[in-house]
Amino acid sequence: MTGHSNTIEQTQATMDDLSSLQMFGNDHEVTLVDVLTQLAYRKWLIAKVTGAAALISLVLCFVLPVRYTATTRIMPPQQTQSTAAMLMMSQLANAGGGSMAALAAGGLGLKNPNDIYVGLLTSRPIADAIIQKFNLAQEYHASDMTQARKKLAEFTDVTSEKNGFIAISVKDTDKKRVAEMANTYTDELRLLTKSLAVTEAAQRRLFYEDQLKQAKEALVGAALTFQHVQQQKGLVQLDAQAKVMIESRAALQAKAAAKQVEIQAMRSYSTEQNPEIQLAEKELASLEGQVSSMERQNRTPGIGGLGLESVPSAGLEYLRAEHELQYQQALYDMLMKQYDAARLDESKDAVIIQVVEPAIEPDRKTSPKRTMLVTLSTIVGLLAGCILALILWWRELMQFDPVATTQLAELRSAITGRKAARA
Repeated sequence: MTGHSNTIEQTQATMDDLSSLQMFGNDHEVTLVDVLTQLAYRKWLIAKVTGAAALISLVLCFVLPVRYTATTRIMPPQQTQSTAAMLMMSQLANAGGGSMAALAAGGLGLKNPNDIYVGLLTSRPIADAIIQKFNLAQEYHASDMTQARKKLAEFTDVTSEKNGFIAISVKDTDKKRVAEMANTYTDELRLLTKSLAVTEAAQRRLFYEDQLKQAKEALVGAALTFQHVQQQKGLVQLDAQAKVMIESRAALQAKAAAKQVEIQAMRSYSTEQNPEIQLAEKELASLEGQVSSMERQNRTPGIGGLGLESVPSAGLEYLRAEHELQYQQALYDMLMKQYDAARLDESKDAVIIQVVEPAIEPDRKTSPKRTMLVTLSTIVGLLAGCILALILWWRELMQFDPVATTQLAELRSAITGRKAARA
């Protein structure tokens, strides 16, 4: 009886297919009822595909490794107003620049400090330290350190949050180790920042250290040259006017050079929209204008633009050497003041990494999410079964439609590059 009933169902399905073909021949559109009917005829096929997808997802739930996520949140050092910035706003307020002083007080256009610390946390030194401490190369079955770093980067997420904190999230199969790894990022960041200048004041201090070394070498060279000229030419007596002109020009040139160095230092940690840079550029333009004006005061340049036409030619070399010595001395003194100000700012702006929320052992696993995986796989299996059933129905209909068969043959020939045989 069972075989007889199956034969009846198959015969009924074939008759329905033929009736559908007849409807196609009469330009009858396929309705939703037709589709649902064909899906109902093939319900066991759909059930098998859906069950297979659900079974595969269940196997994956037990095969995939269980991972936990631990997160620690830190508050990086905040940028504070430097001594130079406060002096600048004081000068603006005294000069009546109230609006520009308010702009400077509101923000000096400094780069986001969180981006610096996010870059440090994702740097190679910190990654290598964590890999070696927890033996992650063996845990990840990595062939070398490069592959281990890539694996660690996949399981680590460092983000700068809107509230100003930096969140460090780590995934691992061991709930105790994952919390230790997240907290180790903070410890390694402290060690790394001890050897790096990441604050604005520290960057300025390092910049002025290098400039001071160069200025000191130039000052020593100018002093030796002046001493050598003195030994050769003897002491040259200058009148008061010539001496004042030499000192004034040397001091003015030194101020302009120091201002250029100051602008270069600010550009190393700030943007062009910083009002402090804009003010320094205006001051530099003013100083350069004063230097040019001093050069134009005397039509006869004399000693390298000093405008001393009354000085005997025998003392020109002496005066050049003295001018260079005074210039280098004034420049060195100004750079030393900037260096002392940067050191003072650095002492007030020490790098302090504050842990707001240390990582703890997670109570629940992060992946795999078994309920979601089984549900999605079942839905995908159901859709795949329905699509397969409709494809089978379409293939059966094509066997009884000569026009569709010819079109299908042409499509195959276009794909394979072979010519289809025409009747």
